[in-house]
Amino acid sequence: MNEITIYTDGACSGNPGKGGWGAILIYAKEEKYLSGSNQLTTNNQMELTATIEALKAIVKPHNIALYTDSQYVKNGINSWIFNWKKNGWKTANKKPVANKDLWIELDKYVKIHSVKWFWVKGHSGDHYNEIADQLAVNAMNELC
Repeated sequence: MNEITIYTDGACSGNPGKGGWGAILIYAKEEKYLSGSNQLTTNNQMELTATIEALKAIVKPHNIALYTDSQYVKNGINSWIFNWKKNGWKTANKKPVANKDLWIELDKYVKIHSVKWFWVKGHSGDHYNEIADQLAVNAMNELC
């Protein structure tokens, strides 16, 4: 099974405010660009949405290398989510987990695929991270 590479990013003007997300799916030599927006959202919600929408776009189970510049997404899905689920979706401080609905949806798609997670520093010249960022910003800016 060939690996699909994904790059995701989210953007937000105000936090909360209008936001956008972008994702690039790379398979063999083909690239697919995805993006969307939300009128009232947060940066973390857009980062999660980019990742969810990218994984949702892949119909059959695949090996995936997923690159994000969001430590929130990478640490949340690789580490924090296990305790959140064990503790009834409460944080270590016994507070409700922010963006629970998005985390549940992401967890569902992560179980379908075999995902390896990679963090890239945002705005540091990584070619595909820069494209994902531009997709997110463009989607956000299309909102009135």
